[in-house]
Amino acid sequence: MILLPNRHIRLASALLAALTLATQPVHAELVLDWVTVGDPGNAADTTGAPNPCGAVASSFQIMKYEMTNTQYAAFLNAVAATDTYSLYNVNMGTNAYGGITRSGSSGSYTYTVKTNFGNKPVNYVSWFDAARMANWLQNGQGSGGTESGAYTLVGGQTNGTAPALNSGATYFIPSESQWYKAAYYKGGSSNAGYWDYATQSNMAPATVSSGSTGVGSAGSAGNFANYNNAANWNGQTGIQTAVGTNGGPSAYGAFDMSGNIGEWNDINGTPNANKGLRGGAFTTPTQFVDNLSATINNVSNPASTEFFTVGFRLAAVPVPEPSTWAMAAGGIAYAAWTAVRRRTRRQVA
Repeated sequence: MILLPNRHIRLASALLAALTLATQPVHAELVLDWVTVGDPGNAADTTGAPNPCGAVASSFQIMKYEMTNTQYAAFLNAVAATDTYSLYNVNMGTNAYGGITRSGSSGSYTYTVKTNFGNKPVNYVSWFDAARMANWLQNGQGSGGTESGAYTLVGGQTNGTAPALNSGATYFIPSESQWYKAAYYKGGSSNAGYWDYATQSNMAPATVSSGSTGVGSAGSAGNFANYNNAANWNGQTGIQTAVGTNGGPSAYGAFDMSGNIGEWNDINGTPNANKGLRGGAFTTPTQFVDNLSATINNVSNPASTEFFTVGFRLAAVPVPEPSTWAMAAGGIAYAAWTAVRRRTRRQVA
């Protein structure tokens, strides 16, 4: 039997643990699709609204799609058995535009996605709801807390002045410039310029229709968007449609940043009673199609606003690809194993 020195055993164990951790999926429970918005230090847009806007110093990630009912229901089932912080709006269940029902009583609430609504963007959500979901993600999902992390929410706050973004936040509501860049920047360099619409076009998008289950007619390509009440299903003339089925993405690969549902942004991350909404919505009429574009200012609303045309997507700090970490850790582990093996040979000899 060959006995290895304790220091080699400790080193090998530590490296094995690091390798195991490195190969874990980043989003192990609730899976969110992200795109990376690179080109750090890009020039601002001086032709849109506000002027200037869109300059971001660092790379970041943003959700590829709007937050869906399936994803938000998973959050509710994890943290809202009592729903102390009013994360659920009853209109989600009673209104034809809402996509989530609630059953049970306080302390044992459960949440179920309505038929055909799982891939539709969640609505009736406030800035505070989005902030609490960001906190939950930052705190590891599951039983993770909702009151601190990216944002510090004191006393169960659900209205009033929204708090500042905390330093060190890893999941957060995008600032207006981050949202604007992800939607309209052409990408590829630090001075690439901006599109007017988030479909990589300066022309207004065509409208989409939908089938009986609410899947947009455009698929994932082309200059289209869900607006002007053109998508009709679930008995509604004009309604949100499945994410990623309403035309092509932005230059960074984010879908539905023009039309479908209005999205919260954090303006500049400072405390404010009002927060921003951008992107237009399925109700935006053709004569106001510019509301889907870079040329129309942020729509300022109280952070407590919950409406059938209001949803969100989150942003995050960029993380290395798991394969990159795994390769690096694997190389270190192999080098350590080789050193141990050589030392063992010398001891045996």
